[in-house]
Amino acid sequence: MDRTERILDLVALLLDAREPISWAELREHFPADYGGSDDAAERKFERDKAELVELGFPLTYVQGDDERRDGYIVDRDAYYLPEADLTKEELAVLYAAGSAALASGAFPGRDDLAHALRKIGFFAGESLPTPRVRMELGSVQAGQEKEVSARLEQLWDACAGRKWVELTYASPKHPGTTQRRVDPYGLALRRGVWTLVGHCHLRGGLRTFHVHRVRELKVNTARPRTPDFQVPEDFSLDNHVAYFPWQHRFHAPVEVTLRLSGALSSRAAGLFPGAALEPLEAGVTRARLPVSFLDGLARFCLSLGPDCLVEGPESAQARLREMGARVVNRHADAQEDKVSA
Repeated sequence: MDRTERILDLVALLLDAREPISWAELREHFPADYGGSDDAAERKFERDKAELVELGFPLTYVQGDDERRDGYIVDRDAYYLPEADLTKEELAVLYAAGSAALASGAFPGRDDLAHALRKIGFFAGESLPTPRVRMELGSVQAGQEKEVSARLEQLWDACAGRKWVELTYASPKHPGTTQRRVDPYGLALRRGVWTLVGHCHLRGGLRTFHVHRVRELKVNTARPRTPDFQVPEDFSLDNHVAYFPWQHRFHAPVEVTLRLSGALSSRAAGLFPGAALEPLEAGVTRARLPVSFLDGLARFCLSLGPDCLVEGPESAQARLREMGARVVNRHADAQEDKVSA
């Protein structure tokens, strides 16, 4: 029996057991593998056990008592994922979103995602048609999908294995390219742009890198099962990659108060996720949210029209008035040029 087959059989045996399995029982189940001298058998099992633990298999040895005997046992609560318990409507949305991600042509973990979608189809009890939806990646040029997809897979594996990477990176702030060595902490997709967040050894500290700007990528292959770094416990992608334009960390956060009326009132939670909402009257909602980029918020509010008003602070109101005046003046100038022509 080769090692892979033995590991799979060992997992099946341990998961099927209702009580701890002793070392003697393991040797009986695998006489050809754990036979021979005691020392050789124990060394082989220790290697197998180490591989199971590395793969995330929660195998532990328990000391017996009056209730149970000594042996190896699996923590089933840690091994099995909790039941998702999604409604049919939620499954439909999840299936459509997953299909859109696959159709984008640049999405890491594509095989795992495709397998998950097949499971959703299985639980639906029927063959589901592939939705005609696609996740658009605004920064990926035509014909670049395969290249970006391959780099995303490499970075995905590097993040999971905590292996450092070498990047040839074309920054929009500097001409040419630079060589970077980065400890990759995580990947995020925000508004069509894939971003890598990690510790940059060249610049020092945490930095963000747009994956479509990576020209060359090399993952450290030395000691593949040994992590090169540890991700800080307090690390969060949300602190470094903004979901919305007002979350870019250009300035110190300030609380901005908005007044949403009409159709925007009922959409407040979706337009400004995480904001503190306060219903004022029928069809009017006040929203308070932390903002670290006033220009990003001002542009978004202007796009929503007159039903979105900034109540405070004065700095946010002034910025909105200034940007609104620039838009009006630009359109007025364009109209004058058209009349003159």
